[in-house]
Amino acid sequence: MNLSFNFIKSVSTLYDEMMNNGFSLVYLGEFRHDITKMFTSMAETDMEMNSEEKSVQRKVYHVMVETLQNMNKHSDEITNNKNGNGLFIIGKKEDTYYVITSNKVTKEHAESVEESIKEVNNATKEELKDMYKKQIKEGKLSNKGGAGLGLIDIKRKIDEPLSYQFLLLDDENYLFILKVEINAKKLSTR
Repeated sequence: MNLSFNFIKSVSTLYDEMMNNGFSLVYLGEFRHDITKMFTSMAETDMEMNSEEKSVQRKVYHVMVETLQNMNKHSDEITNNKNGNGLFIIGKKEDTYYVITSNKVTKEHAESVEESIKEVNNATKEELKDMYKKQIKEGKLSNKGGAGLGLIDIKRKIDEPLSYQFLLLDDENYLFILKVEINAKKLSTR
């Protein structure tokens, strides 16, 4: 069986992009608990093989779990099985791990997501602590089952701004991209 030149070129281009950007895991599809568990296990094994410090491993693991759960619960592209669909990427370039998620959100939902991220990014450590406590105490579950703790908790753990972007897909929807960076060198000097 011969593969077409275009297919081979596409695979080669994809491989080059992944290597140049430090991608170690890329997944596009449905997000369920078992898939989240598989990704975290693979990432833990990879970090252990690379002798990454335990504190860094815990932070990366935590960010992965939170971002995957957010995508599972808050994607506006929920399947019949009540699971979210999207893109998940984890990688490391130099001393920085990064976790990137992308999923579809409605225009209506995008505004509240952006407000939440801006609020979290602009909060001091003490304000984040207070926001977290308040959300635990008073937080109401959204119609998708979340209490809004994920972004707060991620920011508290990594102490870096959350990067995001909304790309317009059509009249009703955006592609939401969230990038969380975990600086291993900075964490190991704390």
